[in-house]
Amino acid sequence: MKQADVLVIGGSAAGIVAATTARNFYPGKQVTLVRKENKMLVPCGIPYMFGTLDTSEKNVVPDMVLENGKIDLTIGEAVSVHQENKTCTLEDGSKIAFEKLIFATGSSPIRPQWLQGIDLENVFFIPKNKEYLDRESRIFADCKKVVVIGGGFIGVEMADELVKAGKDVTIVELLPHVLSLAFDKELASRAEDALIARGVKLSCGKKVQKILGETKVTGVALDDGTVLDTDAVILSVGYHPNSDLAKEAGLAVNKMGFIKVDEYMRTANPDIFAVGDCAEKFSFITRTPKRTMLASTACAEARIAGMNLYKLSTVRAFNGTISIFCTAIGEDAFGAAGVTEDLAKERGFEVITGMFEGVDCHPGSLPGTHKQLVKLIASKDSGIILGGEVFGGRSVGELTNLIGFIVQNRMTVEGVLTSQIGTHPLLTGPPTAYPLIKAAEMIAIKRNSYLS
Repeated sequence: MKQADVLVIGGSAAGIVAATTARNFYPGKQVTLVRKENKMLVPCGIPYMFGTLDTSEKNVVPDMVLENGKIDLTIGEAVSVHQENKTCTLEDGSKIAFEKLIFATGSSPIRPQWLQGIDLENVFFIPKNKEYLDRESRIFADCKKVVVIGGGFIGVEMADELVKAGKDVTIVELLPHVLSLAFDKELASRAEDALIARGVKLSCGKKVQKILGETKVTGVALDDGTVLDTDAVILSVGYHPNSDLAKEAGLAVNKMGFIKVDEYMRTANPDIFAVGDCAEKFSFITRTPKRTMLASTACAEARIAGMNLYKLSTVRAFNGTISIFCTAIGEDAFGAAGVTEDLAKERGFEVITGMFEGVDCHPGSLPGTHKQLVKLIASKDSGIILGGEVFGGRSVGELTNLIGFIVQNRMTVEGVLTSQIGTHPLLTGPPTAYPLIKAAEMIAIKRNSYLS
């Protein structure tokens, strides 16, 4: 029987970060990572395998990451965990004994069983499985028309990459706008404009009735009677947590199927942790249960678990997901952190918003300058920033991270307004009209009127 001080089950982003963090913080402990895949894909890079990267081989996480971290890698599928004996059994019958265990088993695409036609040929999902996606990519090469069902970030990114590869692509989204769980209407509509400009067709506010075809998909029927002819369908309607292994081991899961954990990512068994898509989450702002499955959240949880394995610290705790997210559509980029205005109101918060549109370089006549729009959502009574949304160019990614820090540290509008922002003509908006500061200023003006 193999021995491991720390055993991590799952080799995607959360598993890798949990293992390397454990090794860094407890260098005297031996860390083993078990994964069933021979090659592990970069999850966020999957859509780009169908266009920009052109091959899955350019989207593989190098095992050197684990080797350099002195992590023992075992290829095999964990089929059972015994809590009392502290052992994990693999599919080949071998066992690994452990002191501490971290579940990082991820998630799998939802297969909507109510939807007729999901088992037809050329109906695809987006799992983190290299062999499946390689086969999918080969078939797409001969397809002219593709319907993407689901306008979340994976559906949008897949559509953008496929249209770039010369396909006729339509997104069907049940909600009024694409990306509407991440953005308010102002930003979601800009994302739609960007998609349309790229050549993607949109059918929002429509429900798919069934997928048509005898053995192979030929079309998609919508609830308004429209039939979209197609050669292939991508179903991107969400993911469910891979928590069966933990549940069968006797660990508790919540109503949504996520493994129940505390703020240190521990299960009810203090020697067993869970991180990433399989672990329970709550909103940092509203404290409500969330289905958020993002690499940013997963890696934060993984670092917290890795740090707290043998010694707890109250300053190393996970206090809820801020749902921080960004994406790019052509030359346009979009980011968000915290709650949207719509969600804040839905949860009962009184909010004030501020929005400012400027540029990401200065002067605006510089080559490559892009418009930059920032929307901030703040609590009406306290002025604490609850969320923010950004539209712009490539600088959006780091600006989104900045907003994330603001939200997570519960900064007020005044805190933002008194912050010192470094600027440079080629790298940022002007110091005289920095969009983030100006959006905060809009809120401050409204609050002054409200408080006076």
